[in-house]
Amino acid sequence: MKTAYDILVIGAGPAGLAAAHAAAHADPLLSVGIVDDNPASGGQIWRGGAQHQQDERARLLWRELHAAPNVTLIQQARVLYAPEAGALQVQTPAAAMKLRYERLILATGARELLLPFPGWTLPGVTGAGGLQALAKGGFPLADKRIVVAGSGPLLLAVAATLVDKGAQVQAIVEQAGNASLARFALGLLATPAKIAQALQLKARLRGIPYLRGSHVASAIGNSNGSAVRAAIVRTGSREVEIPCDYLACGYGLVPNPELALALGCATSAVSGSIEADAWQQTNVANVYVAGEGTGVGGVDKALVEGRIAGLAAAGKFDEAQTHFAERTHWRAFATRLARAFALKPAILKLADDNTIVCRCEDVTHGDLRCHTTWRSAKLQTRCGMGPCQGRICGGATGALYGWRPGAVRVPLSPARVDSIIF
Repeated sequence: MKTAYDILVIGAGPAGLAAAHAAAHADPLLSVGIVDDNPASGGQIWRGGAQHQQDERARLLWRELHAAPNVTLIQQARVLYAPEAGALQVQTPAAAMKLRYERLILATGARELLLPFPGWTLPGVTGAGGLQALAKGGFPLADKRIVVAGSGPLLLAVAATLVDKGAQVQAIVEQAGNASLARFALGLLATPAKIAQALQLKARLRGIPYLRGSHVASAIGNSNGSAVRAAIVRTGSREVEIPCDYLACGYGLVPNPELALALGCATSAVSGSIEADAWQQTNVANVYVAGEGTGVGGVDKALVEGRIAGLAAAGKFDEAQTHFAERTHWRAFATRLARAFALKPAILKLADDNTIVCRCEDVTHGDLRCHTTWRSAKLQTRCGMGPCQGRICGGATGALYGWRPGAVRVPLSPARVDSIIF
């Protein structure tokens, strides 16, 4: 296997595949490597393999990348750290290697924003996207009663996947209110393809209650606390109890910035997204970024940013510029999306002093709310120092307290001793 590439892409979701495709076809003499930690390409949006998706764009990208002689895909590979400039240490199940590059494209995607509420650590309470990923991977959900809750269009896609797998979706609980949803729906006139998608989802979810302006206030467990048995949903001025076997609750997505931060890339103090110029280049020379890492906006934004990053990394700036207008179009959609599904203050007030915020280290809201910074909380409580390295509680503490991690620890993922270069 090659260990040196002209262009190395981290992430094989839509943005990463588009970036690799654009770079590889812009100059067949360039060697392009794609590194992804999943066993199949596609990321979360095209999970299970780009070649198996209904979206023709996914299948086309996969076919052409698979046929390109200058492209290498390295799967089940996790980036651990940067041992030196122009190199990344990567670990696979079988080996570790140092991959060298001339230009690097980060397409590391996003993860679900999970926010604490009483009962959220009960077995059976999951992230919305997390349960969708399990379902796509074959986790048995037939005839299971499921409440899907949180915020954003992802809830509809999750519910549709669960219905397809035979689950009984009891309700979709959306915290955004009628006015916000109406404005967002009106804005879809600028993106007709999204209207078609929305209508298709509506048809697949016919008969399922869609509770607007509502949120899960708490989850109730069974008599011995071994499983969730119901969600308490606050809708308007009343609370209703909805029995369920699973509660899938997610409040949108936040970027995965760890590798970018480790490389010294600048991020937004407000959103945590990775900052980039018009060519998708970060403040670090020869390091580009595309997709949800620059701000959550969906597959169309990810694809066009990936194309621009790939072409710019290949030196094809004139061709990259032809995609600027399309990028502006989809970034405007992302702005409308963020505005419509902005979190209501009530969501951030659900945790009481006994509610766990850092699940790895069992640190509660009462332990944390007296601290003023992420660093102070880590030093005093070990918040963010467990196996997930703050990937879950980092988003929660950012939303609850406004904290932003100032640095990341390496290795970025759990590593074997023999994978570390001494």
